[in-house]
Amino acid sequence: QVQLVESGGGLVQPGGSLRLSCAHSGFALNIYAIGWFRQAPGKEREGVSCIRSSDGSTYYTDSVKGRFTISRDSAKNTVYLQMNSLKPEDTAVYYCAAAPLTIQVMCDIPRLVKYWGQGTQVTVSS
Repeated sequence: QVQLVESGGGLVQPGGSLRLSCAHSGFALNIYAIGWFRQAPGKEREGVSCIRSSDGSTYYTDSVKGRFTISRDSAKNTVYLQMNSLKPEDTAVYYCAAAPLTIQVMCDIPRLVKYWGQGTQVTVSS
């Protein structure tokens, strides 16, 4: 069965950095994309960044371009989200997800995603 386990969240000051990890298993990497999503209180879940497992192609939502980097380590079955220059508006629960979708569709339409991790809290505050 599909398993997605996030780690690495926490409290960080504005301008700081965090790296999230997503350990995954149970699906075919050649047809699945893996993505990071976030949901702040009172807001809808939004796609942050998605990566195509087969070739490493990436997609970012505009608000994180230049600050966040998604990457994968296929040998470890792990996807990372390096978050730099964090802002208070980045505060949210961050979820890892997997789906047999293109990276743009996956990130733009979270309701189509079937498999989700449990989430990890990221709080950016002084």
